[in-house]
Amino acid sequence: MSEKIIFAGTPDFAAEHLKALIEAKYNIIAVYTQPDRPSGRGHKLTPSPVKSLALEHNIPVFTPVNFKEEADKAQFESLQADLAVVVAYGLILPERILNAPRLGCINVHGSLLPQWRGAAPIQRALLSGQDKTGVTIMQIVKELDAGDMLYKKEIEITTQDTSGTLFERLASCGAQALVEAMPKILAQELVPQKQDSALVTYAQKLSKDESPLNFNHSAKQLSLQVRGLNPWPVATTTFDEVVYKVFLAQELSAEQVALLGKIDDLENGAIVQVSSEGITVKCAEGCLLLQTIQAPGKGRVSAGDFARSKKDLFVRGKCFA
Repeated sequence: MSEKIIFAGTPDFAAEHLKALIEAKYNIIAVYTQPDRPSGRGHKLTPSPVKSLALEHNIPVFTPVNFKEEADKAQFESLQADLAVVVAYGLILPERILNAPRLGCINVHGSLLPQWRGAAPIQRALLSGQDKTGVTIMQIVKELDAGDMLYKKEIEITTQDTSGTLFERLASCGAQALVEAMPKILAQELVPQKQDSALVTYAQKLSKDESPLNFNHSAKQLSLQVRGLNPWPVATTTFDEVVYKVFLAQELSAEQVALLGKIDDLENGAIVQVSSEGITVKCAEGCLLLQTIQAPGKGRVSAGDFARSKKDLFVRGKCFA
């Protein structure tokens, strides 16, 4: 395919999209990604997943710190691209860059816009309890995630999804959507659709302040919190003055709660029972089964096995804070 494409992206999520374009034989004339960052215990400078993939395929790579320097803007313009595809790049593109390619710049965003504009659309969709999400391919404009929409693709959010698994599934969904839409985008056959400003929601960046579980909330809400904060920043709970990370937890069904017998005498946050399945904790509504936890300085373990190994400590009625 003769059209000249610039790709801009940085993490694994973006690399999946670049890989799909390479495999579809698009003419990627340059890749833009963030500069190498220190990584690991030795803080060795490490290239982004997008840079590594581009170098494997002998695609020229550019790593400007930002686009404030005249030389970086001029370099981008000199490529005379037909289109720029931007996926999780991590830099704000100035208007001069947005206008440089013949067909402008498009973005693959990890939500069904206009829902969840902003930094954490995948996590916020899960945290809010939605049963579906997807990707939107849109034209990039100066305002954050506000461009006209060109193409959408939906997926279901399962009860087993964490933010980590949803990232992987949406990376695959986005890559497929991009390959499906590219011929029509390059031929200018797609009709841009304005976003309904009345339906806009914003996906604020995640914070460690969101980690502590509050058992005065419902088991459903806490289950979503655990799933939505996995793999980062991870939900936490305190028991006997020790802060545990909670990687997996499940809301019990009404039938499962009924089998537990009388629990009205227990406080919210109290242990109802310990079994091989995990630690059952009473919530304001329903019960939450803690399945995988991690103590400070230790590895992840089965919550049930851990509690049964300390059966004098994890007893019915004792509370998580």
